[in-house]
Amino acid sequence: MEANKTQVTQFVLTGLTDRPGLQVPLFLVFLAIYLITMVGNLGLILLIWKDPQLHTPMYFFLGGLAFADAWSSSSVTPRMLVNLLDKSRMISLFECMAQYYFFGSSATTECFLLVVMAYDRYVAICNPLLYPVVMSNRLCIWLISISYVIGFLHLTIHIGLLFRLTFCRSNIIHHFYCEILPLYTISCTDPSINALVVFIFSTFIQAFTFMTIIVSYTRVLFAILKKKSEKGRSKAFSTCSAHLLSVLLFYGTLFFMYVLPGSGPDQYQDKMYSLFYTIIIPLLNPFIYSLRNKEVLGALRKVIKK
Repeated sequence: MEANKTQVTQFVLTGLTDRPGLQVPLFLVFLAIYLITMVGNLGLILLIWKDPQLHTPMYFFLGGLAFADAWSSSSVTPRMLVNLLDKSRMISLFECMAQYYFFGSSATTECFLLVVMAYDRYVAICNPLLYPVVMSNRLCIWLISISYVIGFLHLTIHIGLLFRLTFCRSNIIHHFYCEILPLYTISCTDPSINALVVFIFSTFIQAFTFMTIIVSYTRVLFAILKKKSEKGRSKAFSTCSAHLLSVLLFYGTLFFMYVLPGSGPDQYQDKMYSLFYTIIIPLLNPFIYSLRNKEVLGALRKVIKK
C-alpha cells in the first residue's frame, strides 16, 4: 500500500480546452499576450532605471510591482503555451510544486507591494512636507525587500505542507497550471489541514492588506477634497485612481479564487478567474499605471527620440 501511494509523480494538466481546433489559435493569442506583458512590464522597469526623473519612491515601488507581474506571468504562461502544443501535457511533481511556489510567492509579494504603494501615496498627499524625509531611498528598498521576503516565506509554508500529501489515484489536474486547490482533490491523503491553512493565510493576508489600502485611501481622499487647487486635486485623483483600479482587479479575483473557491460544476469558472488573474492582470497593470502618467509617457518619448 505504501508503494502505491508514491507511484504518481507525473501529472496531466487538462489545460483550457480539449478541442484540437482551438489549440493553435489559443497558442498564438496567449503568446502575443505574454510578449506584450513582458515588454510592458520589463520596459517600464527599464524606463524607471534609465530616467533620473523617475528615481522617486512611487516609481521604485511601481518597478517592484512590474517585476512581480512579469515573474507571475512567466511562472504560468510559458508552460501553458507548451501544453497547448504538447498532446501529453505532462508535468512532474517537482515542476508542479516549483510552478505553484513561484506563482504564489509573486502573488503574495504583489499584495504587500500594493500596501506599500498605498502608504507612499498617503504620505505624499497627507504629509507632503515630510515626504522626502519619511520615504527615503533606504526605506523604499527595505519595504520592497520585505514584500518579497514575505512572499517567499508564505509559499514555503504551503509547499512544505504539500510534502505530507501522497498521490495514488488520479494524476489529472483539472487546470491549466499547478493551482494548489485542484491538486488537493486528487490527493490520497486527507488535505483538510492544507486547505485550512490556505484558507486562513489567504483570508488573513487579503483582509489585512486590503483593509490597510482602504484605510490609507480613505484618508487620502479626505486630504484631496481639502485641497484648494483644482490642478492639485486632479493630479492626485489621477495617480490614485490608477492604483485603486489595479487593487480592485487584483483583490476581486483573488477573493473569488481563494476565499470563495469553486468546485465541481464551477471548475470552468475557476479557470476563468485564474486566467484573468495570472495572465490578464499582469498584462493590464503597466498600461493602467502608464497611460495616464505624464512622467512615464515623457520618459518614453525621450527613449523613442534617442
